[in-house]
Amino acid sequence: MRYVVYGTGAVGGVIGGNLLLAGVPVTLVARGEHLARIRAQGLTLDREDGRRRVDAPATDTAADVAWTDDTVVLLCVKGQQTQAALEDLLAHAPEGVPLVCVQNGVANERAVLRQRAATYAVCVMLPATHLEPGVVVQKSGSAPGILDIGRVPGRVDETAEAIAADLRRAGFESVARPDIMAWKHRKLLSNLGNGVDAVFTPGEDADELVRRAQAEGEQVLARVGIDVVTAELDRERRGDHLRRREHLPVEEGGSTWQSVARGGSGVEIDYLAGEVVLLGRLHGVPTPVNEAVQRATHDLVRAGGAPRSVDPASLLA
Repeated sequence: MRYVVYGTGAVGGVIGGNLLLAGVPVTLVARGEHLARIRAQGLTLDREDGRRRVDAPATDTAADVAWTDDTVVLLCVKGQQTQAALEDLLAHAPEGVPLVCVQNGVANERAVLRQRAATYAVCVMLPATHLEPGVVVQKSGSAPGILDIGRVPGRVDETAEAIAADLRRAGFESVARPDIMAWKHRKLLSNLGNGVDAVFTPGEDADELVRRAQAEGEQVLARVGIDVVTAELDRERRGDHLRRREHLPVEEGGSTWQSVARGGSGVEIDYLAGEVVLLGRLHGVPTPVNEAVQRATHDLVRAGGAPRSVDPASLLA
């Protein structure tokens, strides 16, 4: 099949770059200086075996894509960017094109499914960094990532199997799963540490905030009755597939940290901690820890503060 990677940031760049190196046709959708560098110099994929230049058609709109009957969209933007991306895709992508949510959080699939029947979800376990225009860094020195997939709301079909096969061809661990949203809810719980990682000074107090945020998330999902795979199954799936590369900067953080480090006004916290807050409010379950982390993240971004610059002691108190 042919792929459109819509959102060539850290995750999309590593996926698109490895697919292209495996000989799979890909069009990259990016924006700003990042797009300009890709057009002028190709996408630089920084891997353990060195930097690889990857050339591919690149654009900032679905209007420029050469759509075919076998095209698949890998939607790799952050949750707060989904609606704008979806509007562009709905205006230009053919009706039957599968839209695959390769995103953190669990709200994107519902937004896409309202518009297109062929909606798929990927549970993203892919350590990567994008801080420099034109460059994405693959932080795993073994498999580039684990990208299990399923059709929403919960089944496996030929398209899911074919996408998983292409991802394996590009070096990723990938299987098709009928219970993919249960895996994504487990990933949501692990992502409840993202806001803490981005905002607060590392240490025991920050670690305690993460523990409390995740325990609160577990409680909410259990009260609501949402299926979640166990932490043991998650650890077993990860195994030793994601070995961290040597000589990477230790201060680099996750996706929310990167958003704060790059500056700008958008972070994904409303679709991570904010998802737990929303469920808690809908079902009468208090979520004070995730509310506080969500609020602190927005406060830091609005103030233009540096990542990891807030003392977590006062929030804990």
